[in-house]
Amino acid sequence: MASSAPSSSSSSATANHAEHTEAHDERTLTILYATETGTAQDAADRLARLCRGLHICARVHSMDAYPPTELINEHLVIFVVSTTGSGHEPRAMTPLWNMLLRADLPEDLFEDLAFAVFGLGDSAYEKFCWPAKLLSRRLVKLGATELCSRGEGDEQHHLGIDGALGPWMKQLSSVLMQIFPLPEGVVEETPDSLPSPRVSISDAPPNAQLTRLDTLVTDREYRLATVTCNKRITAEDWYQDVRHFEFSFDDEIQYNPGDVAVIHPEAISTEVESFLSCIGFANTADDPIEIRHTLEDQSLPDHLPTTTTLREIFTRYVDINAVPRRSFFAVLKHFAQDELEREKLEEFLSEEGADEMYEYCQRPRRTIREVLEEFRSAKIPREYVFDLFPPLRPRQFSIASSVKEYPRSIHLCIAIVQYRTMLKIPRRGVCTSWLARLQPGDQLQIGIQKGFITLPADTETPVICVGPGTGVAPMRAVIQERIHDGIHENTLYFGCRSASKDQHYGDEWRKYASTGELTYRAAFSRDGPEGAPRTYVQDLIREDAKRIWELVGEKGAWVYISGSANKMPAAVRAAIRHALESEGGMSEEDAKEYVVRMEKEGRLIEECWS
Repeated sequence: MASSAPSSSSSSATANHAEHTEAHDERTLTILYATETGTAQDAADRLARLCRGLHICARVHSMDAYPPTELINEHLVIFVVSTTGSGHEPRAMTPLWNMLLRADLPEDLFEDLAFAVFGLGDSAYEKFCWPAKLLSRRLVKLGATELCSRGEGDEQHHLGIDGALGPWMKQLSSVLMQIFPLPEGVVEETPDSLPSPRVSISDAPPNAQLTRLDTLVTDREYRLATVTCNKRITAEDWYQDVRHFEFSFDDEIQYNPGDVAVIHPEAISTEVESFLSCIGFANTADDPIEIRHTLEDQSLPDHLPTTTTLREIFTRYVDINAVPRRSFFAVLKHFAQDELEREKLEEFLSEEGADEMYEYCQRPRRTIREVLEEFRSAKIPREYVFDLFPPLRPRQFSIASSVKEYPRSIHLCIAIVQYRTMLKIPRRGVCTSWLARLQPGDQLQIGIQKGFITLPADTETPVICVGPGTGVAPMRAVIQERIHDGIHENTLYFGCRSASKDQHYGDEWRKYASTGELTYRAAFSRDGPEGAPRTYVQDLIREDAKRIWELVGEKGAWVYISGSANKMPAAVRAAIRHALESEGGMSEEDAKEYVVRMEKEGRLIEECWS
């Protein structure tokens, strides 16, 4: 967590940088964020508002939209970095991070750069806020000056990321005030005041909707796909609905094993209709409107058209089913007409009311839609839609096929998200429930992003794939690609609860195994006798210690781990270390170092999610 006051070393750094910034006439800085779920983007927006209150102009960029070489021209940068899987940087950060890791960079490269870092993570995982920590260390090593102690937001905190972000913003504000003292006669804006809206909205001509092009259709990164298969692959009486999807394309497409399909979902039309009525937009929901981005330091949803309707905004661009963050209540309180409702919102925002807000909102996972159904006096101006509601973000799914085996096609293996909250209210994932309703012949736009997986250049190199549950998706792509290329030294460790209920693609694996193209090992954790210890993929790897040593230690096998980033990835690593010790004769320390070296060399690759 961030400390409440700058340390003596950071105060010294602040003073040094204040002297340096005298050469810069403008009160400017840059905020770079890398996000997977949108939380880091929301934090970046809040930091930009803080800067605006201090009369500092903040330029805000997602790291994937920022040329890495531009960093050398910056004088002050605030980084906001989330954590993915069990300690990896978000995909948006990878190009910048790869540039910073270059061995030929001089140690004084960033001697004129001052920076601050706020990391977002979950302390339940071993590598908590790891990308933020590595970024801080690397920048200092390249000569940059860290202005204040790194902030680390923790999802485990009962206030979530806000538990650390609020105090860290106060610390940062103090540092920025030293670097950029307010000009005489200028006062700092109070954090409680209503911010200006990030857009202006005006009525458009009645035929405007008919003439504009869908921005997702015109984006060359996306291709039109047709649904050819939407099939449940878990037993009908099983608690979890996992689907196998197939999408066809008219043109040739290219992707590699481990790459990711990007899909923009839509909210359920009946829920949108009900919501529009609730907030008083039903009568104007289909009137064309024109949007102008007026506050450039505040982000807008991807692919938002300049001409649209309120119905389209709430269907495709903002998320009414998200659990609201503190920033939502901070804006909503200004629009509550009822005095009691306004007092309750202000209570939520106070330090004393933080626990109550957690119990009301985060703990039961109450959605924005449900909150506004209770705070009915709120009259939300349409200009503030993007300040209140978070973007409806595209979802990323590992591709479960090889383009060599299935040209002009993408396969996905997706668990349909559905559960009940502690209040027994049913919940459905916005994207997966939308996908589940698709029928053969339906069309949608799909983008392709590069993943973390690469294959060995040497075809003699064996691979070991560890993919329990839907983590088997990228493993299927790897195995299909290698078998298509005539490479047969492939091992798959798959795990699920029941051989007969949720063994995804079991027939396919057994067919490959019968022809000698795959060694298939499956752990069925709930199929054993009552009271017997449960068996997981890591247990099978321990059982196979001799073979694991032969593959990894003697033949230089590559290992891929995919699935939920809970205890599984660490347990698989421990099982590999066990094989190196018990069969390879390594010491505990040498085995640890060997696995670390495998990861550095790209021989051990994780594609995990939290």
